[in-house]
Amino acid sequence: MPAADLDSFDRAILAELQRNNLTPQRVIAEHVNLSAPAVQRRIKRLHEEGVIAANVAVLDPARVGRTLTAVISVQLVNDRPDLSRDFRARIAKEAAVQQCFYVTGETDYVLVVTASDMEDYQAITRRLFEGDDNIRRYSTSIALEQVKTGLQLPV
Repeated sequence: MPAADLDSFDRAILAELQRNNLTPQRVIAEHVNLSAPAVQRRIKRLHEEGVIAANVAVLDPARVGRTLTAVISVQLVNDRPDLSRDFRARIAKEAAVQQCFYVTGETDYVLVVTASDMEDYQAITRRLFEGDDNIRRYSTSIALEQVKTGLQLPV
């Protein structure tokens, strides 16, 4: 999908929304030097064009009992779409998987997973990997410290 055609006002609005999407549109309008109705129209268009994919609350994992973060590298026997379809479906369904990337190199997928503890982590890996003959191996790195987390994009 091609990149959207964004002007400087769109980019300024997106930067404001990425900092706090609850910022009133009149405040955004003041910051970007547009009228509130103009900001409202632009935000609506950015939603319709898919530039704004979602409006969500970002939770603190520790405050909701998800104190363990794991980065899991998964290598498949064969990454053909017909053979990896079930794996992708399990990943999509698993709430503990925060992010999943299909990547180049020796690893086929990289997952970011949260768990409440090691027992929970082991249950997650059993749900995701056990019984799938197309998984060659997986390896896990446990995060010791959260240095930076975010989804903000430079605009």
